[in-house]
Amino acid sequence: MFVLSELKDTVRIAPELFNLKLPEAIKDEINRKLANKVLYNVGLCIALQNIVSLGDSIILPGDGASHTEVIFRYIVFRPIIGEVITGKIRSCSREGVHITLGFFDDILIPPAVLQHPSRFEETEQAWVWEYPLEDGGKHDLFMDIGENIKFRVTGENFEEASPVGGQTAEKNNLPSMSSSSTGDVSKTPYKIFGAINESGLGLLSWWAHDNANAEDDEGDEESQDNENT
Repeated sequence: MFVLSELKDTVRIAPELFNLKLPEAIKDEINRKLANKVLYNVGLCIALQNIVSLGDSIILPGDGASHTEVIFRYIVFRPIIGEVITGKIRSCSREGVHITLGFFDDILIPPAVLQHPSRFEETEQAWVWEYPLEDGGKHDLFMDIGENIKFRVTGENFEEASPVGGQTAEKNNLPSMSSSSTGDVSKTPYKIFGAINESGLGLLSWWAHDNANAEDDEGDEESQDNENT
């Protein structure tokens, strides 16, 4: 779910920060610039891991700040396709089930990959899995807001949603940068798609009984092994 990305940037340190040690000032500036931002085709930046190398610092004509070329590693949120993650239902709409991880909200499970058959209840604003019973009937399992849900990551989509990138990003060898607080808020800079249409996925409460039985079976096996020994 979290990866280390090696990035390169030219970091500007303003004169009022010259009282700080250069590595400390650079770390603060990198985190200020990248933390909680989306880098195009990289992911959601979380925190600086370490600085790999520092180049020479130069002062450009007409600018009293120092400019240092830096190679660094940054912790980035970008789940692997096929990875199983547990989140919480943020809301439901005809578009699908919207999930949050607390620090990241743009996760969608489209209707086609919900447990089948499912329907959308307009009055409740919730998706419902019509769980089939042995007698041919069905039992409605509601996907309520706040419920813990386990899903498999099936895809991702990046949008260049901010003018922060552009020529500056290319100049500094950084991918284009986006965030929901800057640029075009009508676009989602990074969206993840998931699926729950397989056994064991979906609301954790759906499988709680099966998990409890499995734990009981394991406990019985351990007890029997202890008695035999």
